[in-house]
Amino acid sequence: MKTEIEIQTSYIQLGQLLKLANIFDSGGMIKHYLQTEGVLLNDEKEHRRGKKCYPGDTVSIEDVGTFIVTKQ
Repeated sequence: MKTEIEIQTSYIQLGQLLKLANIFDSGGMIKHYLQTEGVLLNDEKEHRRGKKCYPGDTVSIEDVGTFIVTKQ
């Protein structure tokens, strides 16, 4: 499943993107998941909540799906 996450700014932080995707109930859950599991950002493992994601970037979460950052 590929889902587009539309942003109005030039970038979005990874933690904010995951919050917009409505996968986790809280920011604490996002922090814990990134620290323990991590996600694939453009096919590279990423654990930093503050990592900047730009339009065209893809974030893949195991057993959930893939999210594509798009510009409004």
